Amino acid sequence: MSGGVDSSTAAALLKENGYEVIGVTMQIWPSDDLAAEADRFGGCCSLEAVEEARRVAARLGIVHYVMNFKRVFEEKVISDFCREYARGRTPNPCIRCNQFIKFDALLMRAKALDADFIATGHYARIEFNPSAKRFFLKKGIDPRKDQSYVLYGMTQESLQHTLMPLGGYTKEEVRQTAHQWKLPVADKPESQEICFIPDDNYGRFVQRRIKEHAQPGPILDRKGRKLGEHRGILFYTVGQRRGLGISSPEPLYVVEIDREKNALMVGREKDIYADELLAGHVNYISEYPLEESTEVQARIRYNMEEALATVNPLPNGRVRVSFKKPQRAITPGQAVVFYQGDTVLGGGTILCVGDKGREVKRMKETKVGRVVTYFAHPEAAAIELEDHLKVGDTIHIKGHTTDFEQEVESMQIENETVQEAKKGDSIGVKVKERVRRNDVVYKLVEE
Repeated sequence: MSGGVDSSTAAALLKENGYEVIGVTMQIWPSDDLAAEADRFGGCCSLEAVEEARRVAARLGIVHYVMNFKRVFEEKVISDFCREYARGRTPNPCIRCNQFIKFDALLMRAKALDADFIATGHYARIEFNPSAKRFFLKKGIDPRKDQSYVLYGMTQESLQHTLMPLGGYTKEEVRQTAHQWKLPVADKPESQEICFIPDDNYGRFVQRRIKEHAQPGPILDRKGRKLGEHRGILFYTVGQRRGLGISSPEPLYVVEIDREKNALMVGREKDIYADELLAGHVNYISEYPLEESTEVQARIRYNMEEALATVNPLPNGRVRVSFKKPQRAITPGQAVVFYQGDTVLGGGTILCVGDKGREVKRMKETKVGRVVTYFAHPEAAAIELEDHLKVGDTIHIKGHTTDFEQEVESMQIENETVQEAKKGDSIGVKVKERVRRNDVVYKLVEE
């Protein structure tokens, strides 16, 4: 119970349906400074919100507890949020909060209380399919409020022990129900900000925690020419137009954030469209990973509509998503979630965009013999062999800033070190020097 109308109404509906309900508010603020700021802005889980949750619990006649999740929230949500911004990515902390706090840590606490379920105020539905013997996660019926996007990390275990009473209601119906129960939060406005950044100033929050990553750097155009200087990459996101501080005859947008160069790449609006991405840390709701290319509707941001796409499974639990039409501002760090109709298949974290996410394989002839070329983006370094490779063979690393040959020291297949690999195996190759973005890996094979 966050002190808002949704969780409060969910509790009321459960009591109305005969459940024994225990109200729980999570205490997540890791420091007094954050807690004080949340109180000042009236944020989720602030002291004010806790008191409102208690008043609702009293009105419903249910027990109410405040549970301490400070440590796990700091580790799994806040620290990750800051690390991702420092890497030039734009994370969605609500997804990690759901995955690691609500449907993991809180679920374990609930079981310790001998509770059968945890219940939330999310606008989504959980259905059990007897023939498939699987739980399915589906969109809420209110398209304006559907929250299935931020729930793609749920598992069969968490779905089995979770209730979402609001999935079959519209927001207007929820407020009407809250008024019928005379809940003191029936007209409370919705909270739009990230709960631990109640003033909505992401850059300032991250800067205070990791000052070393808030260094100025160049703003470059698509040809590498310097146009100006930025305040620090953590203040920007892909697709951003305002606040760049540079003049141009036409609007410029952030196209890419290059952490290695501490640089912003900017371009025209057409440059922020792409039709392909690579995603990792993929979770499948059914717990059955895709084995072949699958047509889906994919969503790349919480408040965007789905777009037709094909999901292609790759080694190491990654997928390549190819869209029928280019999508605007695909952003590393955000989630891509796959749907078929109103059912969530799963989703993952966007690692890179465009052909940077494609493991390119092409053949060409050179005087030293046949060369197989692989793209080696640092987030897609696994390569699928088209020829035999063994420890001791030489690979050639070629990129914009580095060009060297390296003897293969070790290879891994699914984290198991191997001495050699055969055609079709997907391996990771260890090299002494770091493979940089846009580098290409050549494997030389004698004729």
